[in-house]
Amino acid sequence: MDKKQEFLTLVKQSERLAEQTKLVREKLQAAMIELGYDTTIQDPETLAVYKVVKPNGTFMYYRDVDYVRTALEGERAGTLSKKEAESLGFILKK
Repeated sequence: MDKKQEFLTLVKQSERLAEQTKLVREKLQAAMIELGYDTTIQDPETLAVYKVVKPNGTFMYYRDVDYVRTALEGERAGTLSKKEAESLGFILKK
């Protein structure tokens, strides 16, 4: 595949993914609003803990609602501290 065709293929893929991301983000935002700020949930598969928060801001644009989570296996740090998650009663992998 030549570079121009590769570019066009990647642009189309990127735009499809961006649209899917937008739709998922809208549904996620609605779910977070329903749950409310400070709601915490643990993923039974990964044991990551998620907390619905009012963000200070994001890199590209501002959201009215967002989430933070503990680090997943292999990550150095999450956006929600393990200490806070444990203080909320969640059990995390060491």
